[in-house]
Amino acid sequence: MSTPSSTLARHGHDGDAVFSRFDGHTARRIAGFLAPHRAALAAAILSILAYTAVQVAIPATVRLAVDSVVGASAHALSSVLLVFAGLVAANAVLGFLQEWIAARLAQRAIFDLRRAMYAHLQDVSLSVLDQTQTGRLMSRLQGDVNALQEFLENSVLAIGDLFLLAGIVFVLVAMDWQLGLLTLAVLPALVVVRARWIPWARKVFIRAREASSAVNAALAENINGIRTVQENRREAENLRRYGVLARENLTAQLGSARASQLMVPLVDVLTGIALAVVVVVGGSHVIDGSLGVGVMVAFIFYVQRFFEPIRTLSMQYTVMQRAMAAGHRIFEVLDVPLTLQDRPDALSPAHLTPAISLRNVTFGYRPGHPVLRGLDLEIAPFTTVALVGPTGSGKTSIAALVHRFYDVWEGSVSIGGHDVRDLTLATLGRTVGMVQQEPFLFSGTVADNIRYGVEGATREEIEAAARAVHAHDFIARLPQGYDTPLGQRARNLSIGQRQLLSFARTLLANPPVLILDEATANIDSFTERDIQRALKVLCAGRTTIVIAHRLSTVRDADRIVVLGDGRVAEQGTHAELLALGGAYARLHASRQDTVDAAAH
Repeated sequence: MSTPSSTLARHGHDGDAVFSRFDGHTARRIAGFLAPHRAALAAAILSILAYTAVQVAIPATVRLAVDSVVGASAHALSSVLLVFAGLVAANAVLGFLQEWIAARLAQRAIFDLRRAMYAHLQDVSLSVLDQTQTGRLMSRLQGDVNALQEFLENSVLAIGDLFLLAGIVFVLVAMDWQLGLLTLAVLPALVVVRARWIPWARKVFIRAREASSAVNAALAENINGIRTVQENRREAENLRRYGVLARENLTAQLGSARASQLMVPLVDVLTGIALAVVVVVGGSHVIDGSLGVGVMVAFIFYVQRFFEPIRTLSMQYTVMQRAMAAGHRIFEVLDVPLTLQDRPDALSPAHLTPAISLRNVTFGYRPGHPVLRGLDLEIAPFTTVALVGPTGSGKTSIAALVHRFYDVWEGSVSIGGHDVRDLTLATLGRTVGMVQQEPFLFSGTVADNIRYGVEGATREEIEAAARAVHAHDFIARLPQGYDTPLGQRARNLSIGQRQLLSFARTLLANPPVLILDEATANIDSFTERDIQRALKVLCAGRTTIVIAHRLSTVRDADRIVVLGDGRVAEQGTHAELLALGGAYARLHASRQDTVDAAAH
């Protein structure tokens, strides 16, 4: 059985093909977002009912006007015309109101839905997000939500179309039941044709959505990898492949448009047949005096008006299909279980001794493929421990477990004698800070990014943190200093400058435990001197875990832990490990050979 998380990872842009029929469960969950807005929903329904009543009353008023003319009653005609003018004005006002109230209701429900998805995704385990492409999530947050918004707006208005149909049928039968039933005799033909059209149209719509998804996926991939594309001069080949997908999408979209519009001429033909019945049969009854002229004219108006909501409802089938598929994918996101949550009795101590203990820890990212195997590691408070080892040995996994981005499969991870699973996530956020290889800076100013972890920080505190890590000088040279807005991911700053800002951000947050995950990996040798000075300030008075490939950055650590095959292979100081002549000594020798070769 697939879990919500595995389903989320498996389906993305092509999720339309998975779910396109009407589903009562999905529809009820969509309706659940309308429930908090009962007053707005009631107002929408009342405005729709009033608008429908006016729509039904207008042809009846025309009938009275024609009868007044035929009866040569000027006084009656004047009264009817006043009523007609009032109905026309009411029709305009109520038409606007129903559209506005329905759109407002849909926007409020979608606002709640967007917040719910955003809040849920922030709390979803990284193990789920690791398996899911960002583009797929963005598709659900944007495209699927927009499709649902369109459906909500149109579904509320569709209630008015149903009421209008019922009202017109009632009036037609009430005015002349024989002519009314004869006029409506064309409906079975519409039902039969529509029953044949729906299965074929469903396949066409699904094919169009799959083709559109393929084009969007190819475009997103090409944009994200544009540097690699240009490095390998793949522009022409990628354009050719994209052209094939775009051509397939064009064909599919044209087929979808054709299927969508196919019901329009059918409804128009049926409208013409119904009008012909009214003119021929009704006209003969007018001639023999068994039917009034006003009734026949009203019949013509009602028949024309009757098929308009049928045409609209036929077109809504496409919208409903998109909404069901969109709703299914949206609820896949909302149904992803939150595995990393605070326990009911979770602790939030004001102070934690920054001692870290990993005991018999087994952990991996995929079932059956452990990265750490029964690992034991003790880190004394206020010491600096470096983790080294080959790629895949578990260095970053240890850091992630200490911060509780994931939970261990077996064993325990403790800080200050408390299992991290027994601490609140907010406590861990205050206790453990992390500086990554490529720091992520958000849109906003330099000051906004430094105070990101401490919203209430003053300008003096922000500048003090920047000065401490030697970032103040370059910030002062920026066009607007600390108020300089940063571009997308701060590309207007160098890698070293971005790293210094992340140091300032971490220093301001002042966590007792600090994790440096390849923090100097992308720094050139000239910038590294500034970074190393900042690191000394940052690490002072904290328990620090340093993950690094550059052995020059870890040789001064209090203890170096060498990982291999998911376990601690050896540990000691730089001098002790070199004297041991084991894995660290071999690793050091290989790196030194590389440096010497580069120098020559």
